[in-house]
Amino acid sequence: MNAFYYMPGASAPEWNPQEHIAALAWPAENAQEPEHTTQGTRDARNTMEKDKAAWMAQSDRSTDARRQQKTTSAPSFTEVYQRIQFATNTRTQTELANILEIRQSSISDAKRRNKIPSNWYMLLFEKFGLNQDWLRYATGPMYLRTEQGYTPQEPSAANIKEPAYYSDPASKSTLATVYSMHCRPHGADGMTELDAIGKLALPSNFVGPDTLVLRLHSNDMAPTMQQGAYLGVNTADARPLSGGVFVLRDEHVGLLVRRIFLDYGSKSFVLQPDNDKCPASMAPAGELADRIIGRVSWIIQEIV
Repeated sequence: MNAFYYMPGASAPEWNPQEHIAALAWPAENAQEPEHTTQGTRDARNTMEKDKAAWMAQSDRSTDARRQQKTTSAPSFTEVYQRIQFATNTRTQTELANILEIRQSSISDAKRRNKIPSNWYMLLFEKFGLNQDWLRYATGPMYLRTEQGYTPQEPSAANIKEPAYYSDPASKSTLATVYSMHCRPHGADGMTELDAIGKLALPSNFVGPDTLVLRLHSNDMAPTMQQGAYLGVNTADARPLSGGVFVLRDEHVGLLVRRIFLDYGSKSFVLQPDNDKCPASMAPAGELADRIIGRVSWIIQEIV
């Protein structure tokens, strides 16, 4: 059933029933228009055709955009997973699971659903600064965060040629609290209260549940340990051992580092600093065990 339409942008033609019926009955192609068709009717029909063509073109563009959006908003699991493997230099699901600190079954579940979980992107950014857009669509820079800050940078050829095995504990970092050695006695039991002075990113295998990280405040142990060095102290290893380097409580200075030697004649331990300018002291064997915080297991310092 035909009807009369007035499209925006066209001047309204004068109403003439005969002209209107003739105009609508006139074939769109390969036909002569009736003699009594007015210019106003022709203009209205042309405007209708132009508006219809414009609407169809816009509809086609919208359809293409929706199709493109649908395609780009749901990248396949395989494509993204391959880019994740490339960026992290992992070869197996086990290695990637170790990096993301998830169960291997979670990767199998994501593969079955053909979708990368959203929290993976956040984990990969936090650990390696990887760009989510690059992981999903291979667009933009590979990294959003680098050692130089949040400036997008492409990976160097050297980094690509030399794979880093991020599943290795030595390649994963842990943020450890650093404490001052200027501590103070706490309570009648002689325990000490430590003051936190900062944070330090360390390889995961450097920090265990019994690790205490201290900042050396003196040169008593120079040249072995310089002032300002970071010390890793294993508090689970507090048994006096001749020749070992230990952190001890001291009622005057807080904590100090000493190399201890057993003097069999006096049944005491010699508390020896490495710095020749600092005097040694003695501690009875029975009392030393109560003063030991732990054994120094590693040192991080600048070479001077």
